[in-house]
Amino acid sequence: MLVQFSNMVIPLLILSVLLYGTYKKVPTYEAFVEGGKEGVAMAVSLLPFLLGMLVSITIFRASGALDAFVHLLEPVLAVFHIPPDIVPLALTRPISGTASLGVATDIIQNEGPDSFLGKLASTMQGSTDTTLYVLTVYFGAVQIKKMGDALKVGLLADLIGITASLIICYILFS
Repeated sequence: MLVQFSNMVIPLLILSVLLYGTYKKVPTYEAFVEGGKEGVAMAVSLLPFLLGMLVSITIFRASGALDAFVHLLEPVLAVFHIPPDIVPLALTRPISGTASLGVATDIIQNEGPDSFLGKLASTMQGSTDTTLYVLTVYFGAVQIKKMGDALKVGLLADLIGITASLIICYILFS
């Protein structure tokens, strides 16, 4: 019963919006088409920001700079019991969801989904957000130039999510 209801929530929501719009004498089809036009225009305006972000991440990973940086951090990571293999995920997650998903997939394929690193990667994916991506794409799309406070708060939230992931996974899975 609950599954049948949950499968109907979105269609019922759309139907109720259409019925309400019709009741208020709003041309619902024309409004839908206009929204579609705005969506396509928004997608086109986001492409340069998205492309720049993805190219930068790809170059950073492919050049070996990420691996060199992780190798530099290994002594500090050992003090805090942070597995070096998780650092690329922690660094790429605030930048790009696609890049971090690729890193998490690599970790899970190499270590296994039930390994500590597999569980940590999955937890970290769900506990953090793509802060720089969101700021670059969405703030760029609406031409917001001053994003300093949003950047600080977003990165702080990511740091808290990464830290919480580590703590929770050590408590539950080690």
